[in-house]
Amino acid sequence: MIHDQGLVDRLSVLPVENFAGEVFRVTGLSADPLANSVNGGRWAPGAGAGIVVPTLYTSMERNGALAEVVSYLAMLTPLPTRPLKATKLGISTSQTMRLVRTGLESLGVDWTRYGERDYSRTQTIGAALAFLGLDGLIAPSARWSCDNLMIFSNNHSMNERLEVISEEQVEWRSWAQMNGFVGSDR
Repeated sequence: MIHDQGLVDRLSVLPVENFAGEVFRVTGLSADPLANSVNGGRWAPGAGAGIVVPTLYTSMERNGALAEVVSYLAMLTPLPTRPLKATKLGISTSQTMRLVRTGLESLGVDWTRYGERDYSRTQTIGAALAFLGLDGLIAPSARWSCDNLMIFSNNHSMNERLEVISEEQVEWRSWAQMNGFVGSDR
């Protein structure tokens, strides 16, 4: 993937920060909560794009992490019945960019379509951030009123914190019904 030089130039002058705190990740019960996504997602292109950006997707709130996963599960027919695992992680980063709504819009993200699954622009931004050597991105969740933290694992130093603090099993279907992700008839 050849990066958009104009985008790289714009991103390279924006401030970065470190992050230290607790975040949440929701996975299947047997999945490793520290395993990266390599199949692509909102902030990382998949292998078909010519570049793989291993990314650990987390949320600043437990419900935000649940909303991200449940939004996918709610599209399936029949609905899966297995419970999920919510994991609290301790994470630190040293080169993380924080993008708020106005910053995303100035980078060409159409906020009116942010919740849709067309990730082409956000993937381009994420790939450029990883190319610049950043180890993280804090950006608004498209599914919950909170921020998410994405770790670009190839740039995340082994000296930084990345550990499981606690795990809990979650019966996600009742949570999804209570929060409007699925109707009571499902």
